[in-house]
Amino acid sequence: MYGTIFGWEIFVLVAALIGLLYAGLQSYLLLKIKVDEQLPLEISNYIKDGSNAFMKRQYTAVFSFAIVLAIVIFVAFYAGGNPDAWELAVGFLVGSIGSAVAGLIGMNISIRANVRTAIMAKKGLNPALKLAFRGGSVTGLSVISLALLGLIVFYILFKDPSAMVGYIFGASLVSLFARVGGGIYTKGADVGADLVGKIEAGIPEDDPRNPATIADNVGDNVGDCAGMGADLFETYAVTALASMLLAYLVGGIGNGVDVGTAGVLFPLVLGGIAILSTIAGTFFVKKGEKQRIMTALYKGLIVTVLLSEIGFYIANYLMMNGNAAIFLDTVVGTLIMLVMVYVTEYYTSERFSPVAKIAKASTTGTGTNIITGLGYGLQAVIIPALVIVAGIVIAYGLTSYLVGSAYGLYGVSVAAASLLSGTGIIISIDSYGPITDNAGGIAEMSGFDEKTRNEVTDPLDAVGNTTKAVTKGYAIGSALLAALTLFAAFKTDIASAFPAIEIDNPLVLSGLIIGAVLPFFFTSYLMNAVGVAAYAIVEEVRSQFSKNKGILEGTSKPDYGKAVDIVTREALHQLAVPALIGILTPILVGFILGPLAVAGLLLGVILGGFPLAILMTVGGGAWDNAKKYIEQGNYGGKGSEPHKAAVVGDTVGDATKDTAGPAINPLVKVVNTISILFVTLMLNHYVVSSLIYYL
Repeated sequence: MYGTIFGWEIFVLVAALIGLLYAGLQSYLLLKIKVDEQLPLEISNYIKDGSNAFMKRQYTAVFSFAIVLAIVIFVAFYAGGNPDAWELAVGFLVGSIGSAVAGLIGMNISIRANVRTAIMAKKGLNPALKLAFRGGSVTGLSVISLALLGLIVFYILFKDPSAMVGYIFGASLVSLFARVGGGIYTKGADVGADLVGKIEAGIPEDDPRNPATIADNVGDNVGDCAGMGADLFETYAVTALASMLLAYLVGGIGNGVDVGTAGVLFPLVLGGIAILSTIAGTFFVKKGEKQRIMTALYKGLIVTVLLSEIGFYIANYLMMNGNAAIFLDTVVGTLIMLVMVYVTEYYTSERFSPVAKIAKASTTGTGTNIITGLGYGLQAVIIPALVIVAGIVIAYGLTSYLVGSAYGLYGVSVAAASLLSGTGIIISIDSYGPITDNAGGIAEMSGFDEKTRNEVTDPLDAVGNTTKAVTKGYAIGSALLAALTLFAAFKTDIASAFPAIEIDNPLVLSGLIIGAVLPFFFTSYLMNAVGVAAYAIVEEVRSQFSKNKGILEGTSKPDYGKAVDIVTREALHQLAVPALIGILTPILVGFILGPLAVAGLLLGVILGGFPLAILMTVGGGAWDNAKKYIEQGNYGGKGSEPHKAAVVGDTVGDATKDTAGPAINPLVKVVNTISILFVTLMLNHYVVSSLIYYL
């Protein structure tokens, strides 16, 4: 029917290696470009040194904790009678390293592509776009190839997806730390730089006189590159493994489809096809003479999606007996992805009415700017929710009818796995954003001519805000489907002890309430952390301005390094509490209230986290581009009262779109993966629910 499973394993392995080789080639071609201008190179080196210093300090702390946790996992499971405890512990460490490496690759290529993009901007928009996207494609292909490589190697070694849960837990944990730490850093620096530079001192963004400028540019790399790379690495790994795990647990053959064997490997085959399609799609990212920048980027996405679907059809024919439902499930996942991309662009691009109306609201002050932006952020939740609901119902119904009633949830998991087909190209588009943002800053600080800034780096940067928002919307949608699949796997795990999860059960209801409020409690710490970091930066910049009058006069150089060090220290200091909230909540609920309460917790964190993440990321992106819309000369342009109001709205949006909102994704998946990892121990060692349940 589909040949040997071993043959498909080799296909996935080869596809992952091809993806890494292609990323290496793109990196080589980018680094071949020489940087001969001294000042841009000096500024880029400041950014590189600050980024490396932050990542070294962050990952030293993270991996010290990860090693201790790996030992705890081994001891707990070995003492609990699990002979495969070492597999879980090793998988946890490998997943942690993979997520960290994915983030570091993204950051390291960005801090080298930024100066080259800035210099290329002197030659025009198209050369700069091409170079920035090349840098982004290195990140995109590295992330998905590393994730797929780890999954297929573990599967070849163990043949048991349940033994691979440690891998996704490690990836999720590092992603949580990277998103939280990088997010606090980037927005603390950004908000602080804007509040003192633009509003108090009245100097432009990225002005070299602002001591926080380098820290702000460092933040783009540690948050939007390293944090995003780690986040989407774990999103990819978690979603694929969740689908594999569900197929493994359900097992059996339905209408000629061997779900328990071919179905387990099918999500990884989809990933291999998507890598090859992504490589082809990168060749189509070219801007025509009258085309928008986003159109050029979307051409690559459309080609990737079309080629992926052709490959999915062939794989379905060879592996899954050509079952129509399984192929249509892949189509459903792809359509969800495309709608999520469009809706996010609609609410965050200056081409559409939401951003224009937020900009107009700025003419009457800060209050109306924030109210209007918040309104559109709330509105942006409904369409993605309805689309995902429709996708779940269609995939579940089709698979139940054409494969078997026991396999409906597997159909949903296939849709989630196919949604990942665009991950590589979407990360490439996203990583283009911080590269162009840094390039604009380098151009400004290096004194490049106004034409280069206004006609090349500014338009590239404005589109970068939209691409970053699109990626966050995409990640949120995939996180929701992945979490639902993980919940289904958890439900299957506890079915022997708890065959029914009833909403009116007080334990389930208690867990549901805790889960629903958890994202709000979690993000409250992140919002406050950004405020603390921003306050420290504001105080430092004010101090430098007051002590050295020559800085604003342009006769003295600010102390960039001190600002970088301050925000690094504050970000890492604020990191621990929100991370521990995500780790400890499911463990405490599980060992005190038991598995039924955890089932409610998983549903609650999904239902509470999804709309809050959309609100924060989309609303924040809209505030940011409303500011840029005014800076393009609308409603008085830079320095006007509407612009000052929009800057304040943007500072609020910075904390929501780049720190709190994106961190909800790894939170949801950490809660889910910890629950699955510890479910066996929870079943044997819980306190309260055993009394309530049997009374």
